[in-house]
Formats: sequence, C-alpha cells, structure tokens
Amino acid sequence: MSRGPDHTDRAGGVNGLARRAYPGVRWRFLRRAGRGAVPYLYLAPALVLLVVWTYRPLAQAVELSTYSWNLLPTVPMRPVGGANYRRLLELPAFEDALVRTVVLIVGLLPFTVVLPVALTFAGQRISGRARGVYQALVFAPFLVAPVAAAVVWRWLLHPGSGLVDRVLGSDRNWVYDSRTALGVIIVITGWQLVGFAQLVVSAGVAAISGDYAEAARTDGASAGQIRRWITLPLLSPTLVFLVLTTVLLSPVLTFPIIDSMTQGGPAQSTTNIYYLLWEYAFHSFDAGLSAAAGVLLFLGFAAVAGVLVWLSEKVSFHDD
Repeated sequence: MSRGPDHTDRAGGVNGLARRAYPGVRWRFLRRAGRGAVPYLYLAPALVLLVVWTYRPLAQAVELSTYSWNLLPTVPMRPVGGANYRRLLELPAFEDALVRTVVLIVGLLPFTVVLPVALTFAGQRISGRARGVYQALVFAPFLVAPVAAAVVWRWLLHPGSGLVDRVLGSDRNWVYDSRTALGVIIVITGWQLVGFAQLVVSAGVAAISGDYAEAARTDGASAGQIRRWITLPLLSPTLVFLVLTTVLLSPVLTFPIIDSMTQGGPAQSTTNIYYLLWEYAFHSFDAGLSAAAGVLLFLGFAAVAGVLVWLSEKVSFHDD
C-alpha cells in the first residue's frame, strides 16, 4: 500500500522537529555540565600541586621504607619488607626523640597560646599609633631568619662573656649543657613564634562582635568578666587552631635552630623526631630507615590532628 502525501509530510515534520530540537537539548545539557564543572576547574591547580608535592612524595616514601638503600645511585635498592619499621621501633634513640618532641610541643604551647592572649589583652589598653608600634615590636622576631636568630642567641648565651650570664652573674654553658640545651631551643623558637601567634589572636578578637561586650557592660560586667566569660570562649576556635599548628609544626620549626646551634646535641639532648629522621638519611645514609621514620611521623601527627579537630568541635564556641 502506498503512503499518502499527508502521511509523508507528517512523518517528515516530526523527524525534522526532532532534529531541530536535539541540538537545543544537547546544548542545555552541556551548559549544565559546564556550570557543574566550574568549581572543579578552580580547584584543579591546587589539587594538581597537592598530588605532585604531597601525595606522590608520600607514596614514594612508603615505598622507600620497604627497601634498604644508602642513597648512592650505583648501589641497588634491596627490598626488606617491614624490617625498617621493626628496627626503628627497637631503637632507643627513636623513643627518646619522641619524648623530646612531646617536651618541645608542651614547652612551646605557652609561647603560642598563653602569651599571645596576654599580649593581645595588654595591647587593647594602648590606643593610637602606639598600638601599631607595639604590635610591630611583638611581631618583629618572627621576621628574623632562624639561622640569624641562632647566631645572635649563641652570642647572648656565650658562657661567661654573654649578656645572659652577665645579667644572671653565672658562667653556665647554656647551649652545650644537656640540662639546659632543650630549654634554650624552646625559648628561642617560642620567641620567634609569639609574634605570629599574637597576630592570629588579634585577628580572632577583632572578629568577635562588640555587641556582646556592650550587652555585658549594660548588665554591670567588669572588663575582666567580659574577657573571661565572653572573649575567651568566643576565641576558642582561634586558640584550638594555634594548638593544632603548634603540635604539627613544632618539629619542623625547631629544626633550623637545632641544626644551627646544637646539631642535636649535646648527647642527643635536643634531637627531636624530625631531626632524627634527617640524621638517618644524611648522616647514617640509611634512606629506608629515614623513610620509615617519616611515615610513622606522618601517621602519628595525622592521628593527633584528627583527635584535635574532633575535640575542637566539642569544646569550641562559635559566634553564629
């Protein structure tokens, strides 16, 4: 049976309409997909850098920790499995370095949390240009290069002729005495970090709405009560951030001071975990053992960071 002209025109019209509508549907789909991909395009450079400079070296460190190698290109890498981890955990130096790392972190917390809060509250009593000068003087040590700071402090702590011994009337060798060397590292590093921490605390205080203090004054609260019951609780996210950065960055930030002043001595009294893995790599030329220490260091601090972040959600007050 032959098809009539009406049927042919009707079929052609439907097909033509579908062909004309299909590009529009496809264009709308591509446009929606493009809008959804825009955030990922902004994140792509950061993700690429994160993979190249963080995750790829971390994967290489995990792989290297399963080999025995002395860093010489002419010497083949010998697979040893988990022997480096077992040997590392059996070394007394590793346990001692962990203890010193904890002591360093605890010793730096007053410089990065307590003292910056006190300096910020004291600076609130200063007005005008004097406040800017005050904040600049507090922040200035952070701008000093760690190696330069180490040189200056070695001169100040020189036994007998140094300014510190002259003021105290002693002749103690502060840097090369195992009883005081770790304390010297803590004080110098804290002296450098207190300015940065005070700047962070000042920013946290400035972000707190002044309506709370005004309402408290209307109810008869004193300045001390406002700081204790309003400012400090609302400042808790900032303080938790400072605690977290102190815990995670203390081994790294103390490294240049230790390397410039004591080289881990005397009698390894200033060797923390970060300096120990550097010694394994570039003094003992045991790349596998150093990589194993780095992996354990990463896992340990990742666990600590996770716990601190969880605690911060429990104890922090937010200005909502």
